[in-house]
Amino acid sequence: MRPERKTLDRALSRAGVMSRTQAEQAIREGRVRVNGLRERDPQFWVDLTRDDVRLDEQPLERWKLLYFALNKPVGLVTTREDERGRATVYTLLADVKAWVAPVGRLDKDTSGLLLFTNDTDLAERITNPQSKLEKTYECLAAGALEDDTLERLRRGVELDDGPTRPARVRRLEDTPTGTRIELTITEGRNRQVRRMLEAVGSRVLALHRVAIGPIRLGELAQGAHRPLTAREVRALKAE
Repeated sequence: MRPERKTLDRALSRAGVMSRTQAEQAIREGRVRVNGLRERDPQFWVDLTRDDVRLDEQPLERWKLLYFALNKPVGLVTTREDERGRATVYTLLADVKAWVAPVGRLDKDTSGLLLFTNDTDLAERITNPQSKLEKTYECLAAGALEDDTLERLRRGVELDDGPTRPARVRRLEDTPTGTRIELTITEGRNRQVRRMLEAVGSRVLALHRVAIGPIRLGELAQGAHRPLTAREVRALKAE
């Protein structure tokens, strides 16, 4: 079997047990044993194909990888704890007892699909800047967006951190307050959709994410979450 050497803190994180920071703390607290011996050095090297690594006396293979989809409402921040005391998305995950982390973020004023997992390998791959995983949004933009404006969004616009990749844009509806569009991007820059609309002379009035790669929000109620199906997980890993 191929060796799987990792530092102890990284081994715990990769197993989906907890974040790397939490793993470092657990190791220093003496909660981790390697081959029966308590190990307090987070940088201690282990081989997961040979060593018996246990957290709170439970072997790492007992810990199950979890994947959830959440329909985030407007008004919540995507963090576990907020130093300004604002409500966070974790208030909607109170029944999930295992450690899970958001895969990417949605800002406070954006609603829609958020993924949570303790599969750190998958999360890192999805959020890697080189990843081209599609994210699809429904956006209400201020004013009447002409066809040539939509074409500019499709081709890519210049932002202060460089040009955006080409996007897919579809007009959904013209309303008294603005234009509803569906916008699919393959990047994950901070507030990217909002900045793209500002770059073409508009602004976002409402923003709702409806899909991440093969995972669609569907009929999931606002504020609700559900586990991903095995088929959805396989499809996400295949991206």
